[in-house]
Amino acid sequence: MTFWASFWDIIWWFLWAFAFVTYLFAVLAIIVDLFRDRSVSGWVKAVWLTFMVFVPLLTALVYLVARGEGMADRSYRASRAAREETEAYMRAVPGNSPSEDIAKAKVLLDQGVVTQEEYEHLKAEALGRVRPSAHPVH
Repeated sequence: MTFWASFWDIIWWFLWAFAFVTYLFAVLAIIVDLFRDRSVSGWVKAVWLTFMVFVPLLTALVYLVARGEGMADRSYRASRAAREETEAYMRAVPGNSPSEDIAKAKVLLDQGVVTQEEYEHLKAEALGRVRPSAHPVH
């Protein structure tokens, strides 16, 4: 066996491995999409899964052609909903308590870093009486 023959055998093996892993990802995406779709009944889902077991490549191709656009829409909606939930959670989680913010502002006032007027503004922000300024005082 020459070097080039074994080299191309290795390349061929990697191509087949890549194709197989790609196929597994596609099948996983199809199964996730199938169970994500609420408009499909349980019996139809069972039929799709049965075909995925017995005729996997053909079923995957048919599914992607027949339901590919809806698959993209459901994936987009799911990612958008997850992003919105994350943003809502981030807004709901409080930072410092108002008393901590006021105490920090008082320390800054005592150190002479901020004026009395800036201190009053920071205190009002902490208490929610004023919208936070775009450029906080440090």
